[in-house]
Amino acid sequence: MTIPLNAAALRRRRKKALLLGFATITMAFLGAISVAWFGGYRINLTPSEPLGLWRIVKLDRPVAAGDLIFICPPQTAAMWEARMRGYLRSGLCPAGVAPLIKSVVAVAGQRVDVGTSVSVNGRLVPSSTLAQRDAWGRQMTPFSGGIVPADYVFLHSAFAGSYDSRYFGPIPAAGILGLAQEVLTYAP
Repeated sequence: MTIPLNAAALRRRRKKALLLGFATITMAFLGAISVAWFGGYRINLTPSEPLGLWRIVKLDRPVAAGDLIFICPPQTAAMWEARMRGYLRSGLCPAGVAPLIKSVVAVAGQRVDVGTSVSVNGRLVPSSTLAQRDAWGRQMTPFSGGIVPADYVFLHSAFAGSYDSRYFGPIPAAGILGLAQEVLTYAP
């Protein structure tokens, strides 16, 4: 013989089951995020490279021109201004921004010339035309050009609206997290 539960006891059981279900889903979600984070997976939501899931692959050799990398930008005035203008998203890099996904187009010792477009050692970088103004009509100040210093890299993205070394110049290679590998992406 079963004894019927009163309405209050039934509500308590439902509430307890609901809380247990919510806690289980939350823990599973946080676990999945932790596994992805510590496994080197990142989601790109910026159009400088295809949108979607990427993986950071350990770089076990010196960086070279042509490498597509994840890099944390340095804590400089140019990066602070880029953050204030909305060019960089919040993230876990030391400057408080998300890592950039960019192609290395020049390394230490190479000469970069910046005019209406970029050239490295006299060779034009494809899709490197500079923007005079950003999407909000604000003036863009280009990098003046020069020799890439030791332990620095010059970065580029073929996306016309990309904020890259055309504007902020070479940045320290010490910020490189690894090679950028597409996992599940979509190029709009």
